[in-house]
Amino acid sequence: MTAFVLVSGAYTGGWIWQEVAGRLRETGAEAYPVTLTGMGDRSHPAGPDTDLETHIQDLLRLIDRVDAPEVVMVGHCYGIHPVLGAADRRPDRIARIVHLDVGIPQDGDPALQLVPDQAFRERLLHRPEPVGDDWRIPPPPLDGWQRWGSTAGIPEEALARLTRRALPQPLRTLTQPLRLSGAVSELPTTGVLCTANGSSIALVEALVRSGDPRLKALTEPRVSFLELTTGHWPMLSSPDELAEVLLRAAAGEGHRVAGVVSGQSADRPFLIDVPARPRERVGQVDLYLPDAEGPRPAVVFVHGGPVPPDVRPTPRDRPAFVGYGRYVASLGVVGVTLDHRLHDLADYGRAAEDVAAAVELVRADPRVDSERVALWFFSAGGLLSADWLAAPSPWLRCVAATYPVLAPLPNWGLADSRFRPAATVGTAGPLPIVVTRVGLEIAEIAATVEEFLTAANDCKAHVEVVDVPLGHHGFETIDHTEQARDAVARAVRAVLGHLRS
Repeated sequence: MTAFVLVSGAYTGGWIWQEVAGRLRETGAEAYPVTLTGMGDRSHPAGPDTDLETHIQDLLRLIDRVDAPEVVMVGHCYGIHPVLGAADRRPDRIARIVHLDVGIPQDGDPALQLVPDQAFRERLLHRPEPVGDDWRIPPPPLDGWQRWGSTAGIPEEALARLTRRALPQPLRTLTQPLRLSGAVSELPTTGVLCTANGSSIALVEALVRSGDPRLKALTEPRVSFLELTTGHWPMLSSPDELAEVLLRAAAGEGHRVAGVVSGQSADRPFLIDVPARPRERVGQVDLYLPDAEGPRPAVVFVHGGPVPPDVRPTPRDRPAFVGYGRYVASLGVVGVTLDHRLHDLADYGRAAEDVAAAVELVRADPRVDSERVALWFFSAGGLLSADWLAAPSPWLRCVAATYPVLAPLPNWGLADSRFRPAATVGTAGPLPIVVTRVGLEIAEIAATVEEFLTAANDCKAHVEVVDVPLGHHGFETIDHTEQARDAVARAVRAVLGHLRS
C-alpha cells in the first residue's frame, strides 16, 4: 500500500487537496493532506519564530506515524521545501518525491528563491526585520494569484474559495535556508509539469541540451517527468487527472530525459561553412570585421539564456554566434557578439544594461556606421528586444528575433515587467522586424511568438517572418539541412537589406 503525503504551497492548507485525496483513497491508497503550522485550521500555534524548520518537524511527526511501506511525498510550490527537508532526514521511509509544478531547491536555498513573482521577491528581500505582529505575509487578492502561477482551468468558485480560505504565510518559512545532507538526492523523483504554467517535458529537454551543468541531475535514471495540461493549481483545476498522475508517479512511470550526446547539441558546427574573419575582443564584446573601407553597418547578436556564469564556452564562443558574426562580416557588415549577464530569470534588468552598453561601444567605434545598426535576439534573449521596440532610435534600422521568446512564460514571474515585446511592438512604428520561426518549436515558446505576431498585425507593425517548417529551437547547430541554411541566408539578407536601404 502507498501513502501519499500531500503538502501544498504558501497561504493554503490541507483543505486544498480534498478532492485529490478522495480520488487516491478510492484506489486503496492512503492520503494525508497536510496542514502545516500557521496554515489552514492550524493558524493559532504559529508565532514570529515559525519557520521552515517548524514545517519540516510537522512532516517528520507525520512520517513517523504512517505505517504504509511506501511513502510518496508530494510538494507543491512552497511545499517542496519542507518535503525535501523531511525526506532528507527519513530517506529510508520515502519511496519517491513528487515535485508538483515546482523547481528543485538545493542546500542553502530559501523558499523565497523559487517564488515566481520577482517583484514580490525583491520587496521581501529588502523588507526590514519583522516587528510586533509584522511576521506574516498577507495572501494575494482574488486577482493576484496569477502572479504566483497560471490560474488556467480553476473554476471561478474554486478560485474564490482559494482567496477566501487563504491565510498569511509566516515570513521565516520563506526566508530560512533549506538544509540538506545529500541523502535526499538519491531518492527517486518525479516532476509533474503543468504546461499552462509554462513547463513541459519538451522545454526541460531543450534546457538540458543547452548544456547547463545545473540540469545534469535531471538526466539520471531515478528522475522522471509527467505532464498535466493545466495551470499551477491542478488540485483545484484537474483533481481527477492529478490523482491519476500521482498514482502513475508512485508506480515509477514517466518520461526519462536523455543526457546531451556529443554531436547533437550546441557544440556542433554552424550550418553554413563560413571562412574565418578577423575578430577583436573588447571586454565582453567581440567584433568581426569585414574587408571594407570606411564605416560599415553593424549587427549586434544577443544570446538567450539563462546561462550560468561558469559555463564554458560562453555564448559568444559557441559555433552559432561565431558563425553569425563571421557570416555578416563576409557580406561587408560588422558582426558583433557579446556575453551578457542573463544568468537567472531575475537578471533581465542587468542583461539589458549589458546589451545597451555593448551597443554604445559599437556605435562609438570609428569602423562602424553609428547610424546603421541592427539588433538580433535569440531564444529567451527575445524578451530583451522589448526596450528597443518601445522607443526605437533613428539609428536602429532593424530588430530581428530567431526562435524567440516574445512574452514571459507564466511561471517566470515577469508578468508586470517591462520585458514584454508582445506589449511594446505597438510603439515600434515603422521599424522593420524580422522573425525567424521554427516549425518544431516548443509549444510554450511558439505561443509567445503567435501572441507577438497577433499584436504586430493589430498595430500594423512592419514584420517579416522567415519560416523554417522542419526547424528546431537552436536549428543552426542542430538541423544541417538545405531548408535551414536557406532560412539563415534569407533572414540575413532581410536584416542587411534594411541596414543598407
